[in-house]
Amino acid sequence: MSKINKADIYEKNLNFLLGSGASYGLLPTLALRVKEKGSGKAHTVETLATKYEEDADFLAHLFSWYVHEVILPAAEYDPRHAVMNTAPQDAAVENYRQFLETILKILSKKSHKKRVNIFTTNYDGMIAHTAEALLRLGSYDFHLNDGTDGFVKRTLNARNFGRYFQDHGAFDRHSKSVPQVNLIELHGSVYWYKDGEKIEVSYDLDRAKRRISDVPLREDQDFFDGLLDDSFTDEDLNPPADVTFTQNEAFQKAYKALPIVNPTKWKFYETVFEEHYYQMLRLLSYELEKPDTVFIAFGFSFADEHILNLVKRSLSNPSLHMYVCCFDDSEKHSMGKRFLGFANVELIRIDGLLDFSAFNNEVFTTKPTSA
Repeated sequence: MSKINKADIYEKNLNFLLGSGASYGLLPTLALRVKEKGSGKAHTVETLATKYEEDADFLAHLFSWYVHEVILPAAEYDPRHAVMNTAPQDAAVENYRQFLETILKILSKKSHKKRVNIFTTNYDGMIAHTAEALLRLGSYDFHLNDGTDGFVKRTLNARNFGRYFQDHGAFDRHSKSVPQVNLIELHGSVYWYKDGEKIEVSYDLDRAKRRISDVPLREDQDFFDGLLDDSFTDEDLNPPADVTFTQNEAFQKAYKALPIVNPTKWKFYETVFEEHYYQMLRLLSYELEKPDTVFIAFGFSFADEHILNLVKRSLSNPSLHMYVCCFDDSEKHSMGKRFLGFANVELIRIDGLLDFSAFNNEVFTTKPTSA
């Protein structure tokens, strides 16, 4: 299958799961080129981190690369200075705009429950930035619900995802639902901050960048280059031996304070963030167990076993229909093995690579099909 039929999703409970493939151009994926000794299989950050999880020096250098190459670019991206974007960044921004506009067009046609859930494992806040840009243009009337409440200080609360807005006419003679996009960031965000037993959300871009920049990274270019060298195996990666315990401890303390899922075991270090993570997994489970539900996964590898196992359990819902978008034939083969035996899962492939542009133009679109 290469296209999602609009008629199959208009009046359904519509949910999306976006992974790093959606933000390609802004952020790299977790794929590395260094190979596993013996098997010759390319590592990802999570497989390498898992193999060396008892080696503090190795992890400090690996996660320093991760902060520098994945997390910091998310914090540094500034939509206020879009004129300075690179071509890949411009393409990523345009893809998010097109994706959100397609959703809003679908919501405008729905007769009831004009809302959609976007679950994402990306840290970059691109859905929020894109929604802000569309609202400023005034072309669409909708509400982006990121789960926060408050005024001067906004904090996350899971119950807020069950709240909806309505427009009421004079004398309350009529009402209509305001189209709503729920943004559920499963793996955290560069815009999250621990505030006691709560999570503060602040889109202060300078604050986000400053916090990530203050992490005392381990800098070893040879190690970093080796991660992206397909002639290397993991045993060729040798962090400098002169790193002190104090230096590693300083890095670990700052790294563990970041509001992101750690690739090792795919969990948060901080209890407050982890509790919210499991609340959001429950929300995903509840949504997938509702009648007449559509679930579209794009750019997501299902490496997070918590999410993978939850989705597999939810597929027992006979009225759930899941579409898994596959970047290439290799990924289609991999996803076919992951979801073997589930009749309500459809794998989406096209001629060529299914990147976010192709997804928006060929798979998930309101444009009429050409003859």
